[in-house]
Amino acid sequence: MLNDMVSQDFAASLDIQKSWGIQVLDLRQNIFGKNLAGLTIDEAKAAAEQIAERDMSVYCLSSGIFLNDIELGREAFANRYDAEIEHIIQLAEVLKPKVVRLLSARSSKRDAYLDSVEHMEANHPWVIPMYREAVDRIHSAGLQVTIENEAKKCIWSKPNEIIGFFRELNRPDKVSFTFDVQNIWFEGTFPTMDVYRELRPLMGYYHLKGGQTGESGDKLVWQSALDDASWPVAELTKQVLADKATEVICLNPSHGEVKPGYDYNNLDKRNYDYVKNIIDSMNEDGSS
Repeated sequence: MLNDMVSQDFAASLDIQKSWGIQVLDLRQNIFGKNLAGLTIDEAKAAAEQIAERDMSVYCLSSGIFLNDIELGREAFANRYDAEIEHIIQLAEVLKPKVVRLLSARSSKRDAYLDSVEHMEANHPWVIPMYREAVDRIHSAGLQVTIENEAKKCIWSKPNEIIGFFRELNRPDKVSFTFDVQNIWFEGTFPTMDVYRELRPLMGYYHLKGGQTGESGDKLVWQSALDDASWPVAELTKQVLADKATEVICLNPSHGEVKPGYDYNNLDKRNYDYVKNIIDSMNEDGSS
């Protein structure tokens, strides 16, 4: 799970996760009160020491690189992210992750077009080449790269946009797709098994959140646990495991409104236990 979900105190978070049986980490923010972009090399060394003391390791550095509005133009991206890419490479030398995460960008004009790849080709032809350059730089440092679909006016709202983007990116051996199931739902695509099957060839990492629909339709409305979510959590997760589509499953906090009367106590542990039971059941019947 993301490192700051169970505690915003870094050492406490490590201790809680270790007590649950978690051995690998996804580092994002609240590392000594900082996100990755603000973390110094000395602080990264201190974090690495605390991780090693607990016999844990880092799977992913979840950077915020490219989470910005493409409508601001190329210069806004280049000025902000060139140094961040170099910094994440330096942090990786200390923290030794397997994967560095980039984020899908946003577009303040998202509601005005149906296909983001076409929109970028026509109006922002610099976007995909900028991602390609970042992937090449990070990969040349000996790291794999993953790009996650974000929420809130993300350039990826449906499978064909993700598939089209990766086709144009054309770096299949260097970068994979992190499928955040609830984020694509937030953007308007309900996460069915067919959606997963379309995205499976690109996948390398799997992010889980719950979420429930409201009284009508399949729009995401409520925050929830995984065990009573409206999308097929168990079925999809079992297929991900059977397909070996990810080395690690990462839990994320749910989007949506707070549902009146819903019990949100100990939600992170509840979700962890639910996913662990799915994994254990797959191991017991030999299907994973």
